[in-house]
Amino acid sequence: MEGVTLYLVVIVACFIGIIVLMYFVPVGIWFQALVSNVRISLIQLIFMRWRKVPPREIVDALITGTKAGLILNPNELEAHFLAGGRVRKVVNALVSAQKANIPLDFKMATAIDLAGRDVLEAVQMSVNPKVINTPPVTAVAKDGIQLIALARVTVRANIKQLVGGAGEETVLARVGEGIVSSIGSADSHKKVLENPDFISRVVLEKGLDAGTAFEILSIDIADIDIGKNIGAELQMDQANADKNIAQARAEERRAMAVALEQEMKAKTQEARAKVILAEAEVPKAIAEAFRSGNLGIMDYYKFKNIEADTNMRENIAKDSSNPTKGKK
Repeated sequence: MEGVTLYLVVIVACFIGIIVLMYFVPVGIWFQALVSNVRISLIQLIFMRWRKVPPREIVDALITGTKAGLILNPNELEAHFLAGGRVRKVVNALVSAQKANIPLDFKMATAIDLAGRDVLEAVQMSVNPKVINTPPVTAVAKDGIQLIALARVTVRANIKQLVGGAGEETVLARVGEGIVSSIGSADSHKKVLENPDFISRVVLEKGLDAGTAFEILSIDIADIDIGKNIGAELQMDQANADKNIAQARAEERRAMAVALEQEMKAKTQEARAKVILAEAEVPKAIAEAFRSGNLGIMDYYKFKNIEADTNMRENIAKDSSNPTKGKK
């Protein structure tokens, strides 16, 4: 029994050793590269394991590139993988670019990939342009009518501008700005509706793809809808504002008139009070004139007659100023 157990342990240990050896010494991958006419040493594959680089990914990329006629360096592929790049996408992009006669070298492809852009998608977009739909763009013509436009922008990837070039958001923003500018320069919204390609021509002439990762091939106006009458609404708002200002000024004048009236009433009451005070001094002055002998009894009667005559004239004047008084 002990001999059998020892024999099983030896077999299991040998099996595990073979698995470990095959992992660190990828003979199968090396043989596959050899029959695919890819020159890479077994020692180099072993070192890839120690550097935590998957040999399968590097070898598959080398085989793909070699079969397509590319000359690739395993060390450069390994360095790109260690930098966080996508080796297979870079090689596939290089193959696609070569087939489509698009100038793209390994250095540019890896730079694009490390910049966070999909280099394979960029090459495919260079071959097959992409259509971007803009969101609804609202603009107002000179006659005050609002127009809502939808555009389709056909773009092609600009390989040379993929590193550092602006993305789709910038292209859409510039196209939207160009649409607003072209509609705003139109004298009438009817001209825009009759000739919508006028917008496309004006926008394309602005060179909106400068500094972006795309080349604008065409801008097509898909739909134009009529919105609000902004000019009429602005005039109505202005009229309401003018009305409110006029009402405020009228209220100000009324308040000033009321204040002036109150002031005049106060002055009138003050004057009446002074008159009453002055009239109160008259009897005192008459009495003092009697005591001092400056006023006789006949003079006093003449004064009373004049006062009565004055009161009578005032009453007659009041009756003549109000002819309806006493009539039924």
